[in-house]
Amino acid sequence: MDTKAIEQHIRGILEAIGEDPDREGLQETPQRVARMYEEIFAGIAYSNHEIAQMFGKTFEAPDPNQAQTAVVIKDISVFSYCEHHLALMYDMKVDVAYVPRERVIGLSKIARICDMAARRLQLQERLGRDIAEILMEAADTPDVGVVITGSHSCMTARGIRNVSSRTTTKTFCGAFQTERTLQELL
Repeated sequence: MDTKAIEQHIRGILEAIGEDPDREGLQETPQRVARMYEEIFAGIAYSNHEIAQMFGKTFEAPDPNQAQTAVVIKDISVFSYCEHHLALMYDMKVDVAYVPRERVIGLSKIARICDMAARRLQLQERLGRDIAEILMEAADTPDVGVVITGSHSCMTARGIRNVSSRTTTKTFCGAFQTERTLQELL
């Protein structure tokens, strides 16, 4: 990430909106924003495959001959930025379900996958698909479902300014091809 270029552009934005980037409160803002962008957009540097490799720590599943068991993790908190307005997508909760095959993935790795996939310019629809794709590879299972609910500042803070609106997206793969199957777990 080119932090020096970010600093220059943020300074230019401050000037373009009529601010004085040399006034006391703004002097270090370009550097602060550049450091923040490095952190919040860290996922841009990695492909879905690389994230799956990074967080793909798995363990042998319990007896695979037993009935299938779904693993469900609810209310994973993430935030992201909408690629259309660079606006914050916030108060996002991710619910993930998967059916392990021969391996199970560490629970904290699922939360890390969600977090890293969100650290990109995103659409909520793509974020769900990215999380599902990464988890399918990392856990070596086609059976993954992802439900995301969140608020978008492009809806709540500008434009229509509908502060109570929430967006829900649902991604179904493998055994979770129907919403009913996934909803029974969640």
